Amino acid sequence: MSSSDIKTAVRQQYGAAALRAAGSAKSSCCDPISQGLYPIEDLAALPERAVLASLGCGNPTALAELHAGETVLDLGSGGGIDVLLSARRVGPTGKAYGLDMTDEMLALARENQRRAGVTNVEFLKGEIEAIPLPDAAVDVVISNCVINLSIDKRAVLAEAFRVLKPGGRFAVSDIVVRGSLPEEVRKTMQLWVGCVAGALEEQEFRTLLQDVGFTAVEIEPTRIYQFEDASQLLASAGLDGTVLAREIAGKLIGAFVRARKP
Repeated sequence: MSSSDIKTAVRQQYGAAALRAAGSAKSSCCDPISQGLYPIEDLAALPERAVLASLGCGNPTALAELHAGETVLDLGSGGGIDVLLSARRVGPTGKAYGLDMTDEMLALARENQRRAGVTNVEFLKGEIEAIPLPDAAVDVVISNCVINLSIDKRAVLAEAFRVLKPGGRFAVSDIVVRGSLPEEVRKTMQLWVGCVAGALEEQEFRTLLQDVGFTAVEIEPTRIYQFEDASQLLASAGLDGTVLAREIAGKLIGAFVRARKP
Protein backbone atom coordinates (compact mmCIF):
# COMPACT_ATOMS: atom_id res chain seq x y z
CA MET A 1 0.00 0.00 0.00
CA SER A 2 1.40 3.38 -0.97
CA SER A 3 1.12 6.39 1.32
CA SER A 4 -1.10 8.15 -1.24
CA ASP A 5 -3.42 5.13 -1.39
CA ILE A 6 -3.77 5.10 2.39
CA LYS A 7 -4.32 8.85 2.57
CA THR A 8 -7.01 8.65 -0.12
CA ALA A 9 -8.72 5.76 1.68
CA VAL A 10 -8.66 7.61 5.00
CA ARG A 11 -10.06 10.77 3.42
CA GLN A 12 -12.86 8.83 1.71
CA GLN A 13 -13.73 6.81 4.80
CA TYR A 14 -13.90 9.77 7.13
CA GLY A 15 -15.61 11.96 4.57
CA ALA A 16 -18.33 9.34 4.30
CA ALA A 17 -18.54 9.15 8.10
CA ALA A 18 -19.06 12.92 8.24
CA LEU A 19 -21.89 12.73 5.72
CA ARG A 20 -23.55 9.93 7.72
CA ALA A 21 -23.26 11.97 10.91
CA ALA A 22 -24.69 15.03 9.15
CA GLY A 23 -27.66 12.83 8.32
CA SER A 24 -27.86 11.72 11.98
CA ALA A 25 -26.62 8.17 11.41
CA LYS A 26 -23.89 6.65 13.59
CA SER A 27 -20.76 5.50 11.74
CA SER A 28 -19.45 2.01 12.34
CA CYS A 29 -15.82 2.96 11.70
CA CYS A 30 -13.42 1.93 14.45
CA ASP A 31 -16.07 0.04 16.47
CA PRO A 32 -15.68 -1.55 19.01
CA ILE A 33 -12.82 0.88 19.57
CA SER A 34 -15.02 3.99 19.66
CA GLN A 35 -17.66 2.77 22.10
CA GLY A 36 -18.28 4.19 25.57
CA LEU A 37 -15.52 6.79 25.75
CA TYR A 38 -17.23 9.91 27.11
CA PRO A 39 -19.27 10.59 30.25
CA ILE A 40 -22.95 11.12 29.57
CA GLU A 41 -22.80 14.63 31.03
CA ASP A 42 -20.12 15.64 28.46
CA LEU A 43 -22.16 14.27 25.56
CA ALA A 44 -25.36 15.93 26.75
CA ALA A 45 -23.80 19.35 26.29
CA LEU A 46 -22.81 18.73 22.65
CA PRO A 47 -24.70 18.76 19.34
CA GLU A 48 -25.90 15.27 18.42
CA ARG A 49 -23.97 15.34 15.14
CA ALA A 50 -20.68 15.91 16.97
CA VAL A 51 -21.35 12.82 19.06
CA LEU A 52 -22.38 10.74 16.02
CA ALA A 53 -19.14 11.65 14.24
CA SER A 54 -16.94 10.64 17.16
CA LEU A 55 -14.50 7.97 15.91
CA GLY A 56 -11.83 8.06 18.58
CA CYS A 57 -10.38 5.49 20.97
CA GLY A 58 -10.20 7.58 24.14
CA ASN A 59 -11.08 10.86 25.80
CA PRO A 60 -7.94 13.04 25.62
CA THR A 61 -9.75 16.18 26.78
CA ALA A 62 -10.46 14.59 30.16
CA LEU A 63 -6.97 13.12 30.53
CA ALA A 64 -4.98 16.15 29.38
CA GLU A 65 -5.80 18.29 32.45
CA LEU A 66 -6.56 21.42 30.47
CA HIS A 67 -6.49 24.77 32.27
CA ALA A 68 -8.28 28.07 31.76
CA GLY A 69 -6.54 30.34 29.27
CA GLU A 70 -4.59 27.61 27.47
CA THR A 71 -4.43 27.14 23.71
CA VAL A 72 -5.13 23.59 22.53
CA LEU A 73 -4.65 21.93 19.13
CA ASP A 74 -6.53 18.75 18.20
CA LEU A 75 -4.82 16.78 15.40
CA GLY A 76 -7.42 15.14 13.16
CA SER A 77 -10.35 16.88 14.78
CA GLY A 78 -13.11 15.18 12.78
CA GLY A 79 -16.60 16.33 13.75
CA GLY A 80 -15.15 18.50 16.50
CA ILE A 81 -16.16 16.67 19.70
CA ASP A 82 -12.77 17.02 21.41
CA VAL A 83 -12.31 20.59 20.20
CA LEU A 84 -15.66 21.65 21.63
CA LEU A 85 -14.97 19.88 24.93
CA SER A 86 -11.50 21.48 25.07
CA ALA A 87 -12.93 24.93 24.37
CA ARG A 88 -15.19 24.62 27.39
CA ARG A 89 -12.30 23.52 29.61
CA VAL A 90 -9.95 26.35 28.61
CA GLY A 91 -12.73 28.91 28.85
CA PRO A 92 -13.21 32.25 27.09
CA THR A 93 -9.61 33.33 27.69
CA GLY A 94 -8.31 30.17 25.98
CA LYS A 95 -8.65 28.81 22.46
CA ALA A 96 -9.08 25.42 20.79
CA TYR A 97 -7.91 24.68 17.25
CA GLY A 98 -9.05 21.68 15.25
CA LEU A 99 -7.02 20.44 12.28
CA ASP A 100 -8.45 18.09 9.66
CA MET A 101 -7.77 17.29 6.01
CA THR A 102 -11.32 16.21 5.13
CA ASP A 103 -13.68 18.86 3.74
CA GLU A 104 -16.79 17.00 4.88
CA MET A 105 -15.52 16.72 8.45
CA LEU A 106 -14.53 20.40 8.53
CA ALA A 107 -17.99 21.42 7.32
CA LEU A 108 -19.61 19.21 9.96
CA ALA A 109 -17.31 20.52 12.71
CA ARG A 110 -18.04 24.15 11.86
CA GLU A 111 -21.77 23.45 11.89
CA ASN A 112 -21.38 21.71 15.25
CA GLN A 113 -19.51 24.74 16.54
CA ARG A 114 -22.35 26.98 15.39
CA ARG A 115 -24.97 24.76 17.04
CA ALA A 116 -22.97 24.64 20.27
CA GLY A 117 -22.55 28.41 20.31
CA VAL A 118 -18.84 28.12 21.07
CA THR A 119 -16.75 31.08 19.91
CA ASN A 120 -13.20 30.29 21.12
CA VAL A 121 -12.71 27.64 18.42
CA GLU A 122 -11.09 27.65 14.98
CA PHE A 123 -11.07 24.73 12.55
CA LEU A 124 -8.15 24.59 10.11
CA LYS A 125 -7.75 22.58 6.93
CA GLY A 126 -4.44 20.76 6.64
CA GLU A 127 -2.51 17.59 7.28
CA ILE A 128 -1.06 16.54 10.61
CA GLU A 129 2.36 16.04 8.98
CA ALA A 130 2.48 19.78 8.14
CA ILE A 131 0.52 21.74 10.75
CA PRO A 132 -0.52 25.22 9.46
CA LEU A 133 0.45 27.05 12.68
CA PRO A 134 3.64 28.91 13.62
CA ASP A 135 6.29 27.65 16.02
CA ALA A 136 5.42 27.69 19.75
CA ALA A 137 1.76 28.49 19.08
CA VAL A 138 -0.05 26.16 21.51
CA ASP A 139 0.15 24.91 25.09
CA VAL A 140 -1.29 21.45 24.50
CA VAL A 141 -1.51 19.08 21.53
CA ILE A 142 -4.23 16.44 21.73
CA SER A 143 -5.41 13.80 19.26
CA ASN A 144 -7.87 10.94 19.35
CA CYS A 145 -7.08 7.78 17.37
CA VAL A 146 -5.55 9.69 14.45
CA ILE A 147 -1.75 9.46 14.61
CA ASN A 148 -2.01 5.75 13.77
CA LEU A 149 -3.60 6.74 10.43
CA SER A 150 -0.48 8.58 9.26
CA ILE A 151 2.24 6.89 7.23
CA ASP A 152 4.89 9.38 8.45
CA LYS A 153 4.44 9.35 12.20
CA ARG A 154 7.85 10.89 12.85
CA ALA A 155 6.78 13.96 10.86
CA VAL A 156 3.55 14.18 12.89
CA LEU A 157 5.40 14.06 16.20
CA ALA A 158 8.05 16.52 15.02
CA GLU A 159 5.32 18.95 13.96
CA ALA A 160 3.57 18.57 17.30
CA PHE A 161 6.86 19.38 19.03
CA ARG A 162 7.41 22.42 16.79
CA VAL A 163 4.04 24.06 17.45
CA LEU A 164 4.18 23.52 21.22
CA LYS A 165 5.47 26.26 23.46
CA PRO A 166 8.40 25.43 25.75
CA GLY A 167 6.94 23.40 28.58
CA GLY A 168 3.98 22.46 26.37
CA ARG A 169 2.22 19.11 26.69
CA PHE A 170 1.56 16.31 24.22
CA ALA A 171 -1.49 14.36 25.41
CA VAL A 172 -3.10 11.98 22.92
CA SER A 173 -5.29 8.91 22.90
CA ASP A 174 -4.26 6.31 20.33
CA ILE A 175 -4.09 2.63 19.54
CA VAL A 176 -0.74 1.12 20.52
CA VAL A 177 0.62 -2.39 19.91
CA ARG A 178 2.33 -4.50 22.53
CA GLY A 179 4.49 -6.97 20.65
CA SER A 180 3.90 -7.54 16.94
CA LEU A 181 0.92 -7.89 14.64
CA PRO A 182 0.61 -10.49 11.87
CA GLU A 183 1.73 -9.17 8.49
CA GLU A 184 -1.69 -9.97 7.06
CA VAL A 185 -3.20 -7.47 9.50
CA ARG A 186 -0.58 -4.79 8.81
CA LYS A 187 -1.21 -4.97 5.05
CA THR A 188 -5.01 -4.69 5.19
CA MET A 189 -6.26 -1.30 3.99
CA GLN A 190 -9.54 -1.55 5.90
CA LEU A 191 -7.61 -1.99 9.15
CA TRP A 192 -5.49 1.06 8.32
CA VAL A 193 -8.55 3.28 8.10
CA GLY A 194 -10.01 1.37 11.06
CA CYS A 195 -7.22 2.50 13.40
CA VAL A 196 -5.43 -0.86 13.80
CA ALA A 197 -2.94 -1.73 11.04
CA GLY A 198 -0.99 1.52 11.32
CA ALA A 199 -0.68 1.51 15.12
CA LEU A 200 2.80 1.97 16.53
CA GLU A 201 4.45 -0.60 18.76
CA GLU A 202 4.68 0.76 22.31
CA GLN A 203 8.47 1.10 22.52
CA GLU A 204 8.63 2.53 18.99
CA PHE A 205 6.18 5.25 20.03
CA ARG A 206 8.36 6.11 23.02
CA THR A 207 11.51 6.20 20.89
CA LEU A 208 9.99 8.42 18.20
CA LEU A 209 8.76 10.92 20.79
CA GLN A 210 12.20 11.08 22.38
CA ASP A 211 13.93 11.32 19.01
CA VAL A 212 12.04 14.49 18.06
CA GLY A 213 12.81 16.11 21.42
CA PHE A 214 10.05 15.18 23.87
CA THR A 215 10.79 14.26 27.47
CA ALA A 216 8.78 12.68 30.30
CA VAL A 217 7.17 10.16 27.93
CA GLU A 218 4.44 8.00 29.48
CA ILE A 219 2.13 5.46 27.86
CA GLU A 220 -0.84 4.55 30.05
CA PRO A 221 -3.20 1.76 28.89
CA THR A 222 -6.85 2.79 29.02
CA ARG A 223 -8.38 -0.25 27.27
CA ILE A 224 -7.03 -3.66 26.26
CA TYR A 225 -8.79 -5.30 23.31
CA GLN A 226 -9.41 -8.98 23.87
CA PHE A 227 -10.43 -11.90 21.65
CA GLU A 228 -14.04 -10.81 21.08
CA ASP A 229 -13.00 -7.27 20.13
CA ALA A 230 -10.25 -8.55 17.83
CA SER A 231 -12.64 -10.97 16.12
CA GLN A 232 -15.08 -8.16 15.37
CA LEU A 233 -12.37 -5.87 13.98
CA LEU A 234 -10.88 -8.57 11.77
CA ALA A 235 -14.23 -9.76 10.47
CA SER A 236 -15.11 -6.17 9.51
CA ALA A 237 -12.01 -6.16 7.30
CA GLY A 238 -12.86 -9.48 5.65
CA LEU A 239 -10.21 -11.47 7.52
CA ASP A 240 -10.53 -14.74 9.42
CA GLY A 241 -11.51 -13.40 12.83
CA THR A 242 -11.28 -16.75 14.57
CA VAL A 243 -7.68 -17.58 13.69
CA LEU A 244 -6.03 -14.16 13.64
CA ALA A 245 -7.89 -12.88 16.70
CA ARG A 246 -5.94 -15.31 18.86
CA GLU A 247 -2.70 -13.74 17.58
CA ILE A 248 -3.67 -10.14 18.30
CA ALA A 249 -5.90 -10.45 21.39
CA GLY A 250 -4.29 -8.51 24.24
CA LYS A 251 -1.73 -6.89 21.94
CA LEU A 252 -3.88 -3.96 20.88
CA ILE A 253 -4.41 -1.36 23.56
CA GLY A 254 -6.13 1.96 23.73
CA ALA A 255 -3.57 4.18 25.43
CA PHE A 256 -3.10 7.70 26.71
CA VAL A 257 0.30 8.95 25.55
CA ARG A 258 1.85 11.87 27.43
CA ALA A 259 5.04 13.81 26.81
CA ARG A 260 6.42 17.29 27.39
CA LYS A 261 8.45 19.79 25.36
CA PRO A 262 11.39 21.00 27.48
